[in-house]
Amino acid sequence: MMFISVIIEAMPFILVGVFVSALLQVFVTDQMIQKFIPKNPILGIIAASVLGIIFPICECGMVPAIRKLIKKGMPLYVATTFILVGPILNPIVFLSTITAFRNQPVVAFSRMGLAFVIALIVGLIVYQFVKTNQLREEVQVVHNEHHHSHDHSQNTVKNKVIEVMGHTVSEFFDMGKYLVFGSIIVGLLQVFVSQNSLIELGKSGSASNLVMMGLGFILSLCSTSDAFVAQSLQTIFSKSSLVGFMVFGPMINIKGILMMLAVFRTRFVVILSLLVFIFVFVGTLVLQSIL
Repeated sequence: MMFISVIIEAMPFILVGVFVSALLQVFVTDQMIQKFIPKNPILGIIAASVLGIIFPICECGMVPAIRKLIKKGMPLYVATTFILVGPILNPIVFLSTITAFRNQPVVAFSRMGLAFVIALIVGLIVYQFVKTNQLREEVQVVHNEHHHSHDHSQNTVKNKVIEVMGHTVSEFFDMGKYLVFGSIIVGLLQVFVSQNSLIELGKSGSASNLVMMGLGFILSLCSTSDAFVAQSLQTIFSKSSLVGFMVFGPMINIKGILMMLAVFRTRFVVILSLLVFIFVFVGTLVLQSIL
C-alpha cells in the first residue's frame, strides 16, 4: 500500500516533468536558454528561483526537465538551484503550507525563506568550485543533441508533436524505473522503521531538527502535501524542526537521490546532499532561537 501510494502521488509530477522536458527538447533552442540565464551568478540563481514559480513542478518532475536544460546550455549552478528551490518556492506549495499552518503563517514564510537562502548558498558554492561537466553522459552527447535540435528546426507542427510524444515516452520509462525502485525503498522504510521511536528521539531541541529532517528524507513526500503531515506533528515537534522537515525532505529524499544519480555523477550528488544537509540543519538551529 505504501509503495502504491508513493507511486500514485509522484506519477502526475513525473509525467509533467517528462512532458516539459520533451517540449524543451523540441521547441527551445540552446540560444534561448543562454539568453534567459543572466551571466551574473547571483542573478542567475534568482532567475532559477523564478523558474520554480513559473513551472510549479514537484521534485519528481524536476530531474528530467533539468537534464534537458543543462544539455541546452543552462549552467550547472543555475540547474542545481532550480532542483533545490523549485519544488518549494512555487505557488502551489506556498498555498498548501499556508493552508496547513493557517494559525502560524510564520512557519510557511520560514519555509520559503530558508529554502531560498540554502539554494542561493549551495548555488554559489557550485558556481565557485564545480567547473567540470557533472552529467553521466559524456559532453559529446551535448554536441550531438545541439545538432539534433537544428536538424529538426524545419519540421512541420505535426512532426514536432510526434517528436514531443516520442521524447515524453522514452524519458518517462528512463526516469520511471528510478521512481519505482525509490518507492519500494520508501515503502519498506515506512513499514519497518517505527515512527514512534523517531518521535521519542525528537523530544529534545536540536535532536528534533535532525529527526524531522531524517523523517523528510525517509518519507519522500511530494512537496505539495508534506505540510499537512508536518502540521499533524506540531504538538510534538518544534516549529524549527517542522521547517527542517519541509525544506530538507523536498530537496533531498530517497526517490529524488535515485533519480539524480541517473542524471548526475555520484560524487556530485553525494556532495550536494551533504551541503544541503549541513545548511538546512544550521538553518533550523537559527530558526530555533527566533521562532
